[in-house]
Amino acid sequence: MTKQQKHRVLASAVLILTLGVAQNVNAMHIMEGYLPGGFCIAWGVICLPFLWMGFRSIRKSLNENRRVLPLLAMAGAFIFVISSLKIPSVTGSCSHMTGTGLGALLFGPGAVSILGLIVLLFQAILLAHGGLTTLGANVFSMAVAGPFVSYGIYRLCQKGGVNKRLAVFLAAAFGDLFTYCVTAFQLAIAHHSDVSVGGAFAKFLAVFAPTQIPLAVIEGILTVLIIAALETYARPELRAAGFLKEER
Repeated sequence: MTKQQKHRVLASAVLILTLGVAQNVNAMHIMEGYLPGGFCIAWGVICLPFLWMGFRSIRKSLNENRRVLPLLAMAGAFIFVISSLKIPSVTGSCSHMTGTGLGALLFGPGAVSILGLIVLLFQAILLAHGGLTTLGANVFSMAVAGPFVSYGIYRLCQKGGVNKRLAVFLAAAFGDLFTYCVTAFQLAIAHHSDVSVGGAFAKFLAVFAPTQIPLAVIEGILTVLIIAALETYARPELRAAGFLKEER
């Protein structure tokens, strides 16, 4: 990027962060106190190996080429802003996009676990969005499960010769949807006293589906547009991150 382009990216990031923080956010990360203590601990422990893998992945990327740092920061800012914007769903709940597909495609799913952890901490502390006791569950659904699905779908599409834009769209959209499937499962196993786990899972999915499906489509389109813009204005950075390996 040229210095002028970097200044424009920084100014845009400040603007969208300001707009994101200014909202009264109550979107659907699992809120504080909604999971029993044992579940909170268990999900946190499950996340630990993924976070260690993510830390090593980011350290390796930065050691190999510091040029990827602006892209890494942009991916984290994108997750923060897009997951802070919510749309009311049925029964008083809310849905939101995740933004993790972009980071998973650029840096792999491991790195996104760290980005997601940072984002979820800030949102829990500054925006009352999610919670500290439920941090492990929210990290697993949004920053582990979703990114791995996005990365896997993109790689499968590449091997299958799928158009690149379509592959990016499918990866981001299905990663978003899978995040909410995992969240619904987490809620179902913790709150199913009057029905089976399967019945509770279906009910939670029904709550999110009316808004989450169109949001997943929107996230897929946004991710395609961002990748296209980066390929126009930040090709050296994309090559440094390994996203454009075929052009080395």
